[in-house]
Amino acid sequence: MRVALVDYDSGNLHSAEKAIALMGRDVGAETLVTSDPEVVRRADRIVLPGDGAFPACRAALDAVPGMVEVLRDAVLTRGTPFLGICVGMQMLAEIGHEYRDTEGLGWIGGEIDAIAAPGLKVPHMGWNDLEVLRPHPVLDGIETGDHAYFVHGWQFRVRDPAHLLATADYGGPVTAVVGRENIVGTQFHPEKSQAVGLRLIANFLRWKP
Repeated sequence: MRVALVDYDSGNLHSAEKAIALMGRDVGAETLVTSDPEVVRRADRIVLPGDGAFPACRAALDAVPGMVEVLRDAVLTRGTPFLGICVGMQMLAEIGHEYRDTEGLGWIGGEIDAIAAPGLKVPHMGWNDLEVLRPHPVLDGIETGDHAYFVHGWQFRVRDPAHLLATADYGGPVTAVVGRENIVGTQFHPEKSQAVGLRLIANFLRWKP
């Protein structure tokens, strides 16, 4: 199994690579940190990280020649399992409103809006409990009350409730996990979320949508 961790200068690749490599040992997975669309095209799993502002991440992804087209073909046409992390998850939306309106990949209906948490600090930073809303193979063994590590000031408001898999409470429900078909995304950082994050990564590597 080849896992492509997309390198477009907008993600915490070192921690993610270590976590994926660790959990990949049991399934014989090879982790490939790459900015080469052809490597992504041939991969059995694709992981898209993302740190920073939505417009900057989208611009950086667009700046890699052919990458968006290859991702679209691999994920939407050929059904390659896909995991988006943090802003990598947010880019699944149709549009983001951070700083300026920016088009997302549009793979899951919805938009990226600022977190409204009166009396609480934004960005939402640190450990928070998950509320698992519906079962999903990537969430196998992860339950409501389990902790995950968040760093974000914006959240994915999905259009179809069926695509919202888990939330966290920060002045109200905040999107934590989204998914449809062969696509899943986490607002929290699984590579920084200790046992829960490693469990999610292991589930993703074994997932056969």
